[in-house]
Amino acid sequence: MTGEMLSQDEIDALLNGGTTPPESSEEFNKINVIDYLSEMQQDALGEIGNISFGSSATALSTLLNQKVEITTPAVSIIDYAKLEDEFPHPYVAIQVKYTEGFSGVNILVIKQTDAAIIADLMLGGDGKSPMESMDEIHLSAVQEAMNQMMGSAATSMSSVFNKKVDISPPSIELLNVTEGEGTETLPQQNLLAKISFRLKIGNLIDSSIMQVLPVDFAVKLVEDLFTQTEAESETSKTIQTSQIEMNETKASKPDGNNTQMTERGNLSDIRNSVERETHPNVQTANFSEFNAMPTTTTETNNLEMLLDIPLQVTVELGRTSRTVKEIIELGSGSIIELDKLAGEPVDILVNNRLIAQGEVVVIDENFGVRVTDIASKTDRIKRLK
Repeated sequence: MTGEMLSQDEIDALLNGGTTPPESSEEFNKINVIDYLSEMQQDALGEIGNISFGSSATALSTLLNQKVEITTPAVSIIDYAKLEDEFPHPYVAIQVKYTEGFSGVNILVIKQTDAAIIADLMLGGDGKSPMESMDEIHLSAVQEAMNQMMGSAATSMSSVFNKKVDISPPSIELLNVTEGEGTETLPQQNLLAKISFRLKIGNLIDSSIMQVLPVDFAVKLVEDLFTQTEAESETSKTIQTSQIEMNETKASKPDGNNTQMTERGNLSDIRNSVERETHPNVQTANFSEFNAMPTTTTETNNLEMLLDIPLQVTVELGRTSRTVKEIIELGSGSIIELDKLAGEPVDILVNNRLIAQGEVVVIDENFGVRVTDIASKTDRIKRLK
């Protein structure tokens, strides 16, 4: 004995047998997935994700002109009250609502740094020097990429569930749980299912992409999948049974030594017929060799992927500056003089960027503008950046 007194922590450790109390351990606070989703349900969710994200990876690869891999699903349950532990970094959240086939919402979450690389690739960059902060056009580029991905995923789910599955255009928000930004994008439920996939894009990204959805919606997806699988199994059994009965009828009239050979041939025909019912005719694809494409062609292809992004078009008649006093004194009948002369062309702006000029016309009962002078395509693209 040294005569030194034990600290409270040492006393607590001795009372607990030299181990940390379970209440303070991370394992104690972590939600056990098996309490909400069985192992079969977890496997089913992972399989649904593998199928849908497999086609999504192909679509994203075409958009970015990079090899894309989305693999290794991991299912977990997260507590909405502890979102900061699950999403400690700045992320980008893409919300997709199902309009047909299902009734629910699906959230894709990726790191903001990964989203910046995707946006840079979409806009013709090499992805090696992405912008640190994402502006409106970069978010629109990521939104279009996710739109293509989820569109492909919905098509794959239509095949899996044997019914039409359609989605609404995705909405995108910056998600920073630490600062309370964008949390309204996530489903407002106590418990959420998170399916995390490994995301690899060329040599630029080796990270994860997460699918977040309400637990009850996840369970409904699995139930629909099992129901569809059982229905297909019953249909296959019915087809097989009817064909066996038909072949037994044919085999009831034996023809000497050829009886056994005939029955064997009928059974072979049955197996082939069932396989044709359950498996499509699959052939090996022959791919032509790819030649290196010039940078300008790649940039053009990437830009074409953005052609359906909505932009705000404004026709500006003129501008002027006034003091606060003059603005307050304005009333009905007041006249404001602009900086444009009568007959001068008006400015046509896209997202507040000047791209053309024109003259005002009247179409039926609406105003319109006839383009008289337009900036070159190169200038317009530069002004959009």
